[in-house]
Amino acid sequence: MTNETAMLTAHTRTTSGKGAARQLRRSGRLPAVVYGRREEAESLALDTHELSRLLSRIHAATTVIDLEVDGGKPRPVLIREIQRHPYRPELLHVDFFEIRADVKIRVQVPIHVVGTAVGVEMGGILQQHRHEMEVECLPGEIPPGFEVDISGLDIGDAIHISDVDAGGVTVLGDMDETLCTIVPPAAEEVEEVEEVEEGAEEEAEAEAEEEAEG
Repeated sequence: MTNETAMLTAHTRTTSGKGAARQLRRSGRLPAVVYGRREEAESLALDTHELSRLLSRIHAATTVIDLEVDGGKPRPVLIREIQRHPYRPELLHVDFFEIRADVKIRVQVPIHVVGTAVGVEMGGILQQHRHEMEVECLPGEIPPGFEVDISGLDIGDAIHISDVDAGGVTVLGDMDETLCTIVPPAAEEVEEVEEVEEGAEEEAEAEAEEEAEG
């Protein structure tokens, strides 16, 4: 399965600075930039509501967006960064990267764990070490995500990057890296108990030595 495509409109922004950005956001618009194929980044203004609706139905990192600037011909872009308010549900700024349909790009694709592991049903604990995988492919071939079926995993079993069906795209990184594993339920508790017991024994020995010296 390939990625979906979305539409978004924007207008050229001539103002800059924090004050101008705040005024823009108060008017319901969002400051943004697009870079990649031109010598300098272009400053844009988007409709905040339009972008919020779009983000609610796509995966931002993997969806190619046809960005229409000032009514011109749509340009294919990817969202590279979204700045959000630290404690309010508010968008602050968006960075777009303009791409070419015939040039491969690198993208972080999300990993979706599906199923219930046999080991979890027996009391084991699922540990997911990676939530994304980096791939290289043409923009039209970006997978929306990778599904990893863990239903066959027993306690002690693991799934590695090499086990994932990448659907023909090139996966980057260490193929032996672990994506997820099922660990015993009491492993951490046993280690903690052993550490406490060892510490208690050391304290008791130290107290005995002090009493002997006294």
